[in-house]
Amino acid sequence: MQNNLLKGLKEHENKLLTTWSEILSNNGSGDGLVEEESKEFASLFLNALAKTDGKYEDSEEFEKVNDLIVGISSSRGKRGFTPRENAQYLLSFKEASSKILSELVKDPGQLYDANLQLNTILDNLTILTFESFMKGREDIISRQVDEISEISTPVITVWEGIVALPIIGTLDSSRTQVVMENLLQQIVDTGSSIAILDISGVPAVDSLVAQHLIKTVSATRLMGAECIISGIRPEIAQTVVHLGIDLNGIITKASLASALKTAFDMLQLTVVKRRKTLE
Repeated sequence: MQNNLLKGLKEHENKLLTTWSEILSNNGSGDGLVEEESKEFASLFLNALAKTDGKYEDSEEFEKVNDLIVGISSSRGKRGFTPRENAQYLLSFKEASSKILSELVKDPGQLYDANLQLNTILDNLTILTFESFMKGREDIISRQVDEISEISTPVITVWEGIVALPIIGTLDSSRTQVVMENLLQQIVDTGSSIAILDISGVPAVDSLVAQHLIKTVSATRLMGAECIISGIRPEIAQTVVHLGIDLNGIITKASLASALKTAFDMLQLTVVKRRKTLE
């Protein structure tokens, strides 16, 4: 019986939309696009109720409703709505539907059963808005992390045959992979024979970070290039010694300028300051 009552909501779609709009306006859960979104959602939702015999979870019609609410939730999220406001959007629809049902159904038992079934459907949709919102945020954060990793690991050609990679922030396994790929690709593209890894911007070096650096140096050497690590501060040097990390065979320098001078010596280059000529 309650299923037939839910189907009857379709006949009062316009009144339901008006009631819903008033509730959204009162609680501030809408914006300029809410009327269009509301009409589309209400129409699809009520059509699904009218065409489904109680098996809402397995219904093809409700699959369309799910897809639509995910799209609406994503759109509202991009427009600045919070998860709470997204949930309130559907809770307001539930409230409006309950008001219409209370006008249609006079028997308390039937009204209770109809509301219970309606609440179950809309509560599941509300959970779906939270899930879609979180997934959208996770996708944005993941993309931003990738973009920041690319930005924070630029490989610079400082001289013909010499590239430098200033590393800023902590090195982990995934970031080390990006560092290696960028550095090796630049070595191939420029034909450089010397690479400088500057770790002045790395806050701390532990055994794990040191292992990542050693792997990067080894990969660079396999490409036929020599690697110099610069930015070895006193506290980093003490940590390396204390941890017993073996950096033998790796050229290390205190500053990028010192590493660049060493690279010039390895390439047998001399930088000479020109004398200013008198006119």
